[in-house]
Amino acid sequence: MGEVGHSMKNRTRTKSEEKLQSSKTRVPHEKPPFTLSDLKKAVPPHCFERSLVRSFYYVFHDLAILSFLYYVATYIPFLPQYYRFVAWPLYWVCQGCVQLGILVIGHECGHHAFSDYQWVDDTVGFFLHSSQLIPFFSWKYSHRRHHANTGSIEHDEVFPTKSKSELPWFAQTLVNPVTRLVTLVGSLLVGWPLYLIFNMNGRVYDRFASHYDPRSPIFNKRERLQIYISDAGVMLTSFILYKIAAEKGFVWLVCVYGVPYLILNAFIVTITFLQHTHTTLPHYDTSEWNWLRGVLVTVDRDYGILNKVFHNITDTHYVHHLFTTMPHYHAKEATEAVKPILGDYYKFDSTPFLKAMWREASQCIYVQQDVDGKSKGVHWYNNKF
Repeated sequence: MGEVGHSMKNRTRTKSEEKLQSSKTRVPHEKPPFTLSDLKKAVPPHCFERSLVRSFYYVFHDLAILSFLYYVATYIPFLPQYYRFVAWPLYWVCQGCVQLGILVIGHECGHHAFSDYQWVDDTVGFFLHSSQLIPFFSWKYSHRRHHANTGSIEHDEVFPTKSKSELPWFAQTLVNPVTRLVTLVGSLLVGWPLYLIFNMNGRVYDRFASHYDPRSPIFNKRERLQIYISDAGVMLTSFILYKIAAEKGFVWLVCVYGVPYLILNAFIVTITFLQHTHTTLPHYDTSEWNWLRGVLVTVDRDYGILNKVFHNITDTHYVHHLFTTMPHYHAKEATEAVKPILGDYYKFDSTPFLKAMWREASQCIYVQQDVDGKSKGVHWYNNKF
């Protein structure tokens, strides 16, 4: 009996060690032995079909939950005080998570993954994102450029990587737990609106860039009119919120919309940051980068039950970068279909997302060239000063 127990313990330790080793093993950075066509052929054809009825089901499903939560919130002020201290945070978290699901649907509209009709996608995406103070067309164009330049050190639009020499003077303090905590809290609360307004943590341009400025270097001349339309949508939502505050009170608006909005912000920053940030993922300069290699700089993560609430944008982001017009309700099946071909190029990290955010914020400070000197255009994250 003792020998059996000892043997089982050894097997358990081995599996644990393998899991730890897997989390530290670098993803291959060589040019992949497969093509996008190879991956597409492995996916069942129906996964590329967009259903207008099914897509609208998810819209109404999420809006129904959002409305129900708001209805429940109207009764919270009538609860005893000690119940309110529990009810309000519970409402805020639930409503913020549902809002993220709605954002994902708007995100699909921006990729023309909602239906076969571009005007339907643009209309639905415009109203959904405007309700969340997001300029739909502005985000649509900058986000598409992120997909076109993923993994590129020079041209990626979101969380661009920097070399050690390009870091600001205070970067070294980010490895300090206290500074890291303060920075993370600030980023989670206001990082998203600061990105939209000032392009903070976005690609560096030669002049001021903003998602609300039609003449921003983010956009070209043909896109300017739609940027004005995006701004009009945000202004309309702001006016509606102002009228609600005037009628119900500012505190009521903060409770039912403001705090869930902050939670939405936090999840946007967390998910976006963790989708392409990991010590085992390479990044490429212009000498090595191409679109497919850049797409492979992606990691799927596990958010538990929230995977479903977020329409699997968290654990199927890899296949989303491969096939951007694929609707989310086929992404799980498509992911399983391409994994055998991707092999070691596919990265999945089951680390709880809060722990992963803390770890990546500490370890992924800057990028440096491959230490072996063989691939000078390949760069890896580091945090050593």
